[in-house]
Amino acid sequence: MKVARLAKRRTEAHDALEHGRILKGGMPLKPAYSVKAGDILEIHYATRVVTVAIRDVPLRATPGVNPSALYDVLDTRKEDPLRP
Repeated sequence: MKVARLAKRRTEAHDALEHGRILKGGMPLKPAYSVKAGDILEIHYATRVVTVAIRDVPLRATPGVNPSALYDVLDTRKEDPLRP
């Protein structure tokens, strides 16, 4: 998530995983899950929910990696205030 700029920091991404704010198929992911190309993830930010399709997962962050080429945004919506 850090390499693709879906999270500002690695610790922020880790916290989101631990608190169940990143879902795959409606189920929360664990921090140890290895994201693969083709995965559809639903990311719950503070005020919005973004659904992305993962195109590619680089082995490491390099200056040549274009973050916007790593995923496609499928949907963006406002966060539901009734969600626990």
